[in-house]
Amino acid sequence: MPSRSPLSIDEVVALLSGMPGWLEALSAGLPAVRTHPRMADSWSANDILAHLRSCSDVWGEAIARILAEDEPVIRAINPRSWIRRTNYGELQFAQSLEAYCRQREDLLVVLRALATDDWRRAATITGAGAPLTRTVHTYAEKLAVHERTHRAQLQRAMTVGE
Repeated sequence: MPSRSPLSIDEVVALLSGMPGWLEALSAGLPAVRTHPRMADSWSANDILAHLRSCSDVWGEAIARILAEDEPVIRAINPRSWIRRTNYGELQFAQSLEAYCRQREDLLVVLRALATDDWRRAATITGAGAPLTRTVHTYAEKLAVHERTHRAQLQRAMTVGE
């Protein structure tokens, strides 16, 4: 499988910037019952949003540590493990979306202020096999691309029963 070219900083910021508004537009006017209950063998819109928030927590914290410390060593945390430490899945969709949007704006304030060299700041990631080197850019891109992959899933979850 050929690897794709990394996204540019501008592309990463654009994807990260667009997701909150896209989610707000998609969910506008939907009754809570359409965003919250689990569907058989799949995630509800609320489950997906909880997952996105968990990814933002884990990967956003890695970005913050890379920027705050010189070449930190960070133990990998799986967002699916992290989510069990939160109440995200129990919150109403609108409340969770509001928190997600605030968190994203905070991340974007940091990312937009970075010099190009800051995007290359790196950490060594341990605990998930061989140590890996990850940068601010790789974490921000991972978050942006990962969220993009959940868009169709969110659309399906919010249109079930129409």
